[in-house]
This record gives sequence, structure tokens and C-alpha cells, in this order.
Amino acid sequence: MNNDIQSPGLGEAAGQFLAKLSTQERAASQPEVYKFVRFYGWDRPLDRLTAPEVASYAEQLSLSDTDYAKKLELIRAFLAYAKKEGWSRTNMASHLKTRKAKAVPQAAGRALPDVSLSRERYDELEAELADLKSRSHELIDAIRLAAADKDFRENAPLAAAREERGHVEGRIRELEDILKATTIIDEKREIALKTGIGDRIVIIDLTSGDELRYIIVDPREVDPTKGKISIASPLGKALIGRNDGEVVEITVPAGKLRYQIKRVER
Repeated sequence: MNNDIQSPGLGEAAGQFLAKLSTQERAASQPEVYKFVRFYGWDRPLDRLTAPEVASYAEQLSLSDTDYAKKLELIRAFLAYAKKEGWSRTNMASHLKTRKAKAVPQAAGRALPDVSLSRERYDELEAELADLKSRSHELIDAIRLAAADKDFRENAPLAAAREERGHVEGRIRELEDILKATTIIDEKREIALKTGIGDRIVIIDLTSGDELRYIIVDPREVDPTKGKISIASPLGKALIGRNDGEVVEITVPAGKLRYQIKRVER
């Protein structure tokens, strides 16, 4: 790093990085870059960020988020920019590596957090489950047909059908677990109910005073550009099952991030 260039704080560096992006790129990058910055501290000098700290950041992200890899790429771009500007001695982006999901046996009767859903959303998930079960049967027939070709080495239809059925069966199990843990919202009493999947939540960052809006969704519906966060993410876990006015905390290396739930919109 050029010793004549003073390394800025993470917050200042993030601001400069985001200012260089197009409007569309900034909208996609800002939530994740700022989340990374808050995790280690807005005023933390960038050149004091260590490789082990950066490497550990991926551990706090949920592998179940469909945009897990994309989120890491957005942060890598920020870290690569910091190296290019001479703010860090090494390219910290190289230390932010994607974790590989470990195969974990399904535990019988595993408990999920209570989930509150509107009747409309519950019916949508039931319909999706029925469609997936029908698709699974179709794929079984496709696998049998493709397996009739004895040359398995170049049997692309067989491999594709098996791969798709694996995804379909995984989603079926996920939906079954969600529906078993669901409480149907009584529309007449919804104000008194706690936060659940599908709710729009307005929270206040008690450090910065910023007002943030999120929608809690299942992992396959995550979309950072639309404020959709996973129920399996640290913030999603903290917000689920809460009421208006409650304060939640998330522990990060910089300390604790504190948010107050301003209101829940259904």
C-alpha cells in the first residue's frame, strides 16, 4: 500500500465505492456493503481489517439464502476496489471464500420457529406443494425412461432429471416443514399477532437513526434489491416472532446492532 495514502474508515470507503457505481448497481450493492461495514464498525480503519476477520464474515451468512454467493461477490467487489485505491495492503477479497454446504441428515420431527401466515399465503404454499409433488411423479417417470438407455456415461436426460428431482424433493420437504409450523393469521386479530413470514417490517437502526424496511421470506425468495430477507438470516431470526415496539440485537465484531420494530405491515 502507498504509505502516502491514508486509509479511510470502512463507512467512508463504502460511500466512495458506491458513488462510483451505476444507479442499478448501487441499489443492488448498498444493502450488503453497508451490512458488512456495520458488522465491523463504521469508523474502523480499513487497513486494520484482518484477513481472518474477512474470512469469518461468510460464516454469519446463511447458506440457505439463494443469493448467498451473490452477496459475497458484492462485498468482494468492494474489497477489491479498496485494494485498487491503495487503502489495504492486500486484496482482502481473496479471503472471502464461499462455504460449501454440508450434507446433514434430516432429523425426524425437527422443530421450526412458529410461523404466522395469512390464509392467502398459506394457500399459495399449499398449491406450490401440490404442484411440486405432481412434478416429482413426472420426474420419476422421466428417470425411468431415461434409464432405459444403458449408456449412462453420456445420458444427459437422466442426469438432468435426477438433479431436478433432487431440488424438487428438497423444496417439498421445506414446504411441508413450514406448513406444519404455521399458524393462520386471523385477519380480525392480526394487529396483535407477532411477526412472521411474509410480513413487511419497518425498523429503526438505533445507532444511525435510519429507517429500514424488510420483508421476511423463506430462503428461496430472498431478494436484497427488494428488501426481502431470509427467515434463516441473523436479522430474520431476530425479527421473527416479535411485536411492534420491541428492540432486537444482533451481535457482531463491532459490538451489537440494535433495531427497534416501528411497525409490522401485513
